Amino acid sequence: MLKRLNTTKFISIAVLATILIGCGSTTSQIIPKDTQVSLVSAPLQPADYLVKASSAGNAEMQNRYALLAAHAFINQGDGNAANKTLASIKSNLLQKTELVAEHKYLTARALELTSTYDNALRELNYPAKWQLADWQMVAYYQFKARLYQLTKQPIEQARHLSLLSMLLPTAQAGEVNDSIWHILQPLHEQTLLSFRQDAADAVFSGWLQLAYIAKHYAINPNELVQHLGNWQDTNPTHPASIKLPTDLEKALTTKPYNPHNIAVLLPLTGPRARVASSVKHGIMSRYLANPDDKVSINFYDTANGAQLAYQQAMAAGAEFVIGPLLQSEVKELQQPIPAAVVTPASNSEQTSKLATQAQAPVMLKRVPQLYLNHVDDFIPDDDQFYFALSPAHEASDAAEKLFADGIITPLVLASNNSVGRRMADSFSKAWAELTHKPAEIHYYDPGDKMKITVQKSLGVIDSKERIARIKALLGSEVKADFRSRRDIDAIYMISGNKDLPLLKPFIDVNFSVFAEPVPLYTTSRSRVEDNSREVSQELNNLIISDIPWLIGSNSETQLIEQLWPTWSFAQKRLYIMGYDALELVGKLAQMRVLPGYQFSGRSGMLSVSPDGTVNRKLSWGRYQRGSLRPQ
Repeated sequence: MLKRLNTTKFISIAVLATILIGCGSTTSQIIPKDTQVSLVSAPLQPADYLVKASSAGNAEMQNRYALLAAHAFINQGDGNAANKTLASIKSNLLQKTELVAEHKYLTARALELTSTYDNALRELNYPAKWQLADWQMVAYYQFKARLYQLTKQPIEQARHLSLLSMLLPTAQAGEVNDSIWHILQPLHEQTLLSFRQDAADAVFSGWLQLAYIAKHYAINPNELVQHLGNWQDTNPTHPASIKLPTDLEKALTTKPYNPHNIAVLLPLTGPRARVASSVKHGIMSRYLANPDDKVSINFYDTANGAQLAYQQAMAAGAEFVIGPLLQSEVKELQQPIPAAVVTPASNSEQTSKLATQAQAPVMLKRVPQLYLNHVDDFIPDDDQFYFALSPAHEASDAAEKLFADGIITPLVLASNNSVGRRMADSFSKAWAELTHKPAEIHYYDPGDKMKITVQKSLGVIDSKERIARIKALLGSEVKADFRSRRDIDAIYMISGNKDLPLLKPFIDVNFSVFAEPVPLYTTSRSRVEDNSREVSQELNNLIISDIPWLIGSNSETQLIEQLWPTWSFAQKRLYIMGYDALELVGKLAQMRVLPGYQFSGRSGMLSVSPDGTVNRKLSWGRYQRGSLRPQ
């Protein structure tokens, strides 16, 4: 088998052989008896083919065996030997389309082994006039799709998988079609819109149109059904018209939540009330922005226990629950909830009822719920969702951002505390999934130790020690400047906002004059509360992640500044979390069955995983000339 492509298996040699034998539509599949040496696979050792090439009776047979030898070298991961073999026959290669195409294909495969994907794509460019056997076109589209995946070009990857599926037997075509759908689903609808009118390829254009319809109308089942019907009428022979993707079929039968009684569980009293107040204001702001007389929102205090607050909400007829907010409260509600009926009775009577039912607990009927936090271990439930402003998720999102920016070797500087370590671990795991390489992480302690960590991580201490040894040998008159590392191309700072004003200057001054400064990235936790121009100028060129609502000033942010001028950035983020939480209620069911559906919320680009987790993709800004500007 060849290597895997995304989640789709590369077509096996057996399937290629079936295509070679069974498809008679391409005349170039018919091989004359005197040159009947198949190029489909190279199961022997390279040396075996080289011996056959040296004793071949004519030029074409020599070419064929040499190409098979190069293929065998590639199977072994030996790109250098493959290149040498291909170069040895290039000047004597017969200008027969099958042979020239195979030479280009294997040259591109050898380039892939050295990770020179762009060069491989340039090499793998067959003229449209070529008439090739189906097995060669299968290998061509398959490999080209993989190269587009490696170079992060999902539209082109899906385009070539679409061309590939048209050449395959039904079973394999179905697998490829599933991959096309999963590639297109996460793309933004504006991206799909810009590419969907592709007159040159009606099948691929149909895929793009379908993905756009599924994303754009996901929250309105009636419109979704109508537009899908129109699409099927226009594309009756399209593979996805014959069989809709499974999750799209499920979306058609999934009803959106339409509650009239929404309960919100928050710590309204006690030490956590100040934190919850911002969330409550956000929920009410969203409700007042679009009031509905048919919908009531009722708040329940979790200060005396999340289960008690939940029971009170159920007794009042809640049809949907938002909250609770604290992780400990989420864990509490993961336990069986006794079916207590809360009445205006005295506290002692309520306590007696709860104690009696604790002896024989009965599971209270659950209603759909959007938790405002996340727990590590939970059993997914179709009607339970988790929405959190998670630092760990922000760090993994940052890994994707750096990767998309073309960063190859980032350095992570993280605060030596539980949050810093959790975020650094999340970044490292995401980076390893993207690159198959670990991220280099250095943890710093506050104060003077921070400077030492920065100098050590940048190689400055080693450089100064070498200079000291040289001066000890040659005399103090020797003039030398320290040098910093040149093998890193970005720094990701995981720090609190009190550390950043020290950490960034330490990095700036510890880049030597011989090294080009690298881009500096940081997290929303690092964002300095002082918005003065002087402070912002000190942060020039720093790239920071945050919720879209806080990246640029707008009328809403200005209003909140007037209403609550003492709010910190953290409180503003909780306010927007509450705003988006209420906004999501009617969208969650469809978002879950359509994982590629994204909602552009004020707290980020939101999507829902199959397990019910609400994922956030943050926005990025850069400090330039004393102000933070969207990137």
